[in-house]
Amino acid sequence: MNVHSVEVYNKKVAYQDEGKGEVFLLIHGFCGSSTYWNEVIPGLSKTNRVLAIDLPGHGDSEVWENMNEIYHYADFIQDFLDELEIEKVTMVGHSLGGYITLAFAESYSNRLNGFSLVHSTAYADSIEAREGRVSSAYKIDEEGMEVFIDGLVPKLFAPDHIEDHQKAIEEAKKIGYTTSSVGAKNALHAMKERKDRIAVLENTKLPVLLVAGDSDQLIPSEKTFTTSGENIKQVLVKDVGHMSMYEAPIELLKAIQQLI
Repeated sequence: MNVHSVEVYNKKVAYQDEGKGEVFLLIHGFCGSSTYWNEVIPGLSKTNRVLAIDLPGHGDSEVWENMNEIYHYADFIQDFLDELEIEKVTMVGHSLGGYITLAFAESYSNRLNGFSLVHSTAYADSIEAREGRVSSAYKIDEEGMEVFIDGLVPKLFAPDHIEDHQKAIEEAKKIGYTTSSVGAKNALHAMKERKDRIAVLENTKLPVLLVAGDSDQLIPSEKTFTTSGENIKQVLVKDVGHMSMYEAPIELLKAIQQLI
């Protein structure tokens, strides 16, 4: 694992960097880190340069106090690419990372060769989901990150296969514990306030990959597969919840490779 860091506006940003060739940028989900992708990076880096970033306040990246809108994260990704002098990438975003990917595609499509949403959606939050974000932020304040993560992570995996993924669940919890409370609450606010970006999917001419798990308790497949077209590939992974990079990494890798 080649871990690096770079400063973006005087803040440390940690990332992994493997392989050579056209660049794939992998963006993890809420309370995750670049290590979410550790089972995908080796295969993908055989043919491409692969970057996997720690979002602000996650993993080993520093907190940005005022980064609390999805478009802030998209702007941050552009600045990160500028620091590395990378002009174009194929972007793969998991969950929160997918929301960021859509915002990036909306503002900076000229810097994309293609993009993928993994267990994510172009829809805005429902009223119920928005209320849930507020409750989550309150729980973090009242009970702390560890209690919050202990309640969150098991829900990310397919309920019928929890026993098969105990090691992965514990690993995801440890990653979640490293998330700062400010970073987590910023991300919760950004997700709550994000706008509907269905039009981004409908209007893009770029190659798009949509990946869903048939047992995802957070984002069901019908919320991922919102748009079809000749440039849009839909992949449904069986017996998988919200974490195919852990639950079915080989299948996820094969899907992502279709964007090459």
